[in-house]
Parts: sequence; C-alpha cells; structure tokens
Amino acid sequence: MTFNWGHKVTLGFSAFVLFMFFMVYKSMHTDFQLVSKEYYKDELAYQQVIDGTNRANKLSTAVTITQSNDMLTIQLPAEMKGKQASASIWLYCPTDDKKDQRLTLTADADGKLLIARKTIAAGSYVVKTSWNADGTAFYNEQPVRVQ
Repeated sequence: MTFNWGHKVTLGFSAFVLFMFFMVYKSMHTDFQLVSKEYYKDELAYQQVIDGTNRANKLSTAVTITQSNDMLTIQLPAEMKGKQASASIWLYCPTDDKKDQRLTLTADADGKLLIARKTIAAGSYVVKTSWNADGTAFYNEQPVRVQ
C-alpha cells in the first residue's frame, strides 16, 4: 500500500491529537506547590521582613548555621548573647512542602538555637529565622543543605 498525501495528513493530525491528549493528561497530574497558602496576607506584612533584615544586617556578626550528627545549631549574632531572644524558625524546602517545618525556640545564654537533627529530613532548605530581642524584631534567611 502506498501512502498518498491524504494518508499523511490523517496520520499527522492523529499524532497531533494524541500528543495533545498526552499533554492534557500530564498537566492534570502535575503537583503545584505554593510557598504559602496565604500569600496575599504574607505580602502585606512583608515590610516587617524588610525592616528585620535591615536591623540584622547592621549587627556586628551574621547568623551562622552549623550542623553536627545530632544537632543543627543556629548561632545568633554576638549582640544577642545574654539577652532573652525568642525565635521563630521556618525550615523551608523549595522542592517539597511536606518537609517544611515551623519551630518556635528560645535562645540559650550564648544566643544559640538548637534543633534535633533527627527531626529534619535530608535535603536543601532555606532557614528563615525571625527573632525578637528586647522588643526589637530581626530577620535572616540562609540556605543550608541537611545531610
């Protein structure tokens, strides 16, 4: 059997229709994750993040994150030593929202925040730390890879 132009047009159109059905199927089964379910409310309060970041950048040292086999340690700047600092930490995993964690911790006398390593799944995170010391709010974001 020989293929004439009518057969070729029919095969081409059929291939296009099958491709479109495949693309619709794939798009229906794609998981879309938002950073926040309440993104509009978060956007209205973003000025507090900007102000807290500016205050944290003016401190003499930056927030440092270290990890050992059993602990993830967030060291607040040197000015926070000896102050009552309460912190809200968001371990944000950009690739999987099921790994996200929000924690509320109180810094010890050295300005350290300790998180048990066994409670954190391995992966890449953005550690969003907002803390309050003596009525002043500070904010810091840092990427970290938990092994």
